[in-house]
Amino acid sequence: MSTYQYETKSAEETMSFAEKLGSILQKGDVLTLAGDLGAGKTTFTKGLAKGLGVTRTVNSPTFTIIKEYSGRLPLYHMDVYRLENSDEDLGFEEYFSGDGVCVVEWAVFIEDYLPEERLELVISHKGDDEREIQLKPIGSRYEERVKEIM
Repeated sequence: MSTYQYETKSAEETMSFAEKLGSILQKGDVLTLAGDLGAGKTTFTKGLAKGLGVTRTVNSPTFTIIKEYSGRLPLYHMDVYRLENSDEDLGFEEYFSGDGVCVVEWAVFIEDYLPEERLELVISHKGDDEREIQLKPIGSRYEERVKEIM
């Protein structure tokens, strides 16, 4: 399992990189997104949504847990932080095996529900506007997608 790194110098570059990734994602793809508060998880997801053809404004689903957006493929944006220490299953399996793309923030809290193959991303601060994005593909389909955008 390889880990890849990509650095961006602005929020726009982060969104552009995510848009490029979003443009090649396919039905059933699952991405986990980790990073400190303010690291750029929502900024990344906005770019990803643009690459999927989503035209609606994307914002954090912190209080709703799952937000759905229509585009070339549906985007299911999940923030499962509030599920820490909870056994609540919100039908994750249906989303993960569905007809869209899933982005899961704070995935560590639902690890038992995650598909075995997925793309794990970690966004870290490198400076005021600079970010490092680590991509860890788990499974050959994700390895191919990462190689395509790097």
